[in-house]
This record gives sequence, structure tokens and C-alpha cells, in this order.
Amino acid sequence: MKITFDIDATPQELRTFFGLPDVESLQKEMMDQIRKKTLDGVEGFDLLSLMKPLLPENMMSMTSLQKNFWNAFTKTSGEAKE
Repeated sequence: MKITFDIDATPQELRTFFGLPDVESLQKEMMDQIRKKTLDGVEGFDLLSLMKPLLPENMMSMTSLQKNFWNAFTKTSGEAKE
């Protein structure tokens, strides 16, 4: 037996039906804060500080990062010649 229901409702109507809180104003406020922080941070943008938490500890300095990229590049191109 198969039963199908088609419900024509807006997302707001479904949230109200299920008793979920209305977070639209909170979401708008958070997006405004994120937008403001992003625009404020563009002037002093530093890629290294952005990537620092993502890199292993041995790659924290820019010099070692460059060396690792160079070693990976030369190792790959060296293998292609063989």
C-alpha cells in the first residue's frame, strides 16, 4: 500500500505548523554582521593568517610553505621525465 500526500505550503507555514521558532530576524542580523566583518577585513586581508589553522605545524612559516611547494613541484616534474 502506498499513500502520497502533496502539501502546498511555504517554508514559513511549515515552520509554524511544526512549532519551530521564527529565526528569520536572527538570521538576517547574523548575515549583516558577517557581511560587515567581511567588508571591514578586506583592507587588511592576510592569506597566511587565514590558512594558518589549516596547515600542519611544520608548514607554519611562509619559507617552509614555499619550500614544500617547490619540492612537490620538482619531485612531480622529475618523475615525469623518467
